[in-house]
Amino acid sequence: MTVTSDANSSRRASTWTVGRLADLTGVTVRTLHHYDRIGLLSPTTRTHAGYRLYTEDDVARLQRIVLYRRLEMPLDEIAALLDGDDDPVAHLRRQRAAVMSRLGELTELVSAIDRAMEREMTGRPATDADMREIFGDGFKDEYQDEAQQRWGDTDAWKQSAERTARFTKADWQAVKEETDAINAAFVAAKRSGAPASSETAMDAAEEARRQINDRFYDCSHQFHVCLGDMYVSDPRFTATYDDLEPGLAQYVRDAIVANAARHA
Repeated sequence: MTVTSDANSSRRASTWTVGRLADLTGVTVRTLHHYDRIGLLSPTTRTHAGYRLYTEDDVARLQRIVLYRRLEMPLDEIAALLDGDDDPVAHLRRQRAAVMSRLGELTELVSAIDRAMEREMTGRPATDADMREIFGDGFKDEYQDEAQQRWGDTDAWKQSAERTARFTKADWQAVKEETDAINAAFVAAKRSGAPASSETAMDAAEEARRQINDRFYDCSHQFHVCLGDMYVSDPRFTATYDDLEPGLAQYVRDAIVANAARHA
């Protein structure tokens, strides 16, 4: 509340108690008390009854403190600035320079966020960095070059290239998770002792075929058998499976053949 004495009526409009100043500025009473304790901002006058009051100069100082705090400046640095020899205009210039510096940084940050949002919302194709993050550093190697040389003129290759050109990072992550799940099913079936012609193994083979058919190119059961033959005829493809479980490449190939016969 303000001073209520009629004799001090001329002071009422220019002095504030801590509660009134808190209401006026939005700075909490607790914060104002803290500033008082550390000597950053203390009421400079009192009523006849001894109540401490903030003056217009105190309010002006608080405004500068609040602005510097919004710029994330430590309280001790604020005190050093306010208690120096600079005049108020110099303070305002310094504040303006600090605000403009932050404004430029924040403008650049907003632009960067907008670009990132645009890429994600438009489903941008995955980058090489995205692919390395998902599949490891070897996602592009001599296998891909050889595959293109071997099948680059086929309809399957062209269809696969057209589909995957639109794949986002999320699409490739889904492919990776599907592949891991299919391979895990093959490994579990083999370790359980189930033959490659068992329902469990053939179901895994069918999931593998469907993934190729749905994600990359039209893959008939007969074409899938050709792929299975390659898994055991090419040592590098064999190693891909056998690194997961010894003998897995042959097991997968036999499950593919059995599955094709089941759907004949």
